[in-house]
Amino acid sequence: MENYKKYIAEFFGTAVLVALGCGAAVTSGSVLTIAFAFGLSVVVLAYMIGDISGCHINPAVTVGMLVNKKITPEECFKYIISQVLGGIVGAAFLLVLLDSNKELGANMFNPDGLEWYKAFILEACLTAFFVLTVLKVSEKKELSNVSGIIIGLSLALVHILGIPFTGTSVNPARSFAPAIFVGGEALNQVWLFIVAPIVGAIIAGLIHNYFTKTKKK
Repeated sequence: MENYKKYIAEFFGTAVLVALGCGAAVTSGSVLTIAFAFGLSVVVLAYMIGDISGCHINPAVTVGMLVNKKITPEECFKYIISQVLGGIVGAAFLLVLLDSNKELGANMFNPDGLEWYKAFILEACLTAFFVLTVLKVSEKKELSNVSGIIIGLSLALVHILGIPFTGTSVNPARSFAPAIFVGGEALNQVWLFIVAPIVGAIIAGLIHNYFTKTKKK
């Protein structure tokens, strides 16, 4: 019988990530505060549920793992469903806490008018960097004790660059959940924050495969 603990862990982890990260985005105007809210959430969750599910808490990471054949397509599907549902619960928690659907940390292009293709390129590149970091660090046993810290810091790093432009997604579940409650322009633009991170994850997976094959030769 399949062990469903890993899907429950992904649900829980994504809910926490969205609640803490997006919560900081709503309550704080500081780029560093928001970046480290997301990054530190991943650090804590990595050591909390990493041994149960691998602590993907991000469909992009899960797709990267699929490209590298670390998980099966069926597992990938169940992981993503768990993450999306968890994200919705995390956003709903914020909705109740704030008693308003205003913002909720939803991702959108720069209010001053960032062209969609620039936002797409940025999100794809930041996701590729982040997912490649996850793939490389998670395969090195000697880094197992500090892998959560490295991955969390890499997430904080991409947020520092991306927040002024898109709010930084690199995680479709994190973007989809607030958007469905906020609606309007956030919902209209959420497609980019779903597609671009997935494209970035596929690129990261292919790059990792190439490096791994080259290393073995």
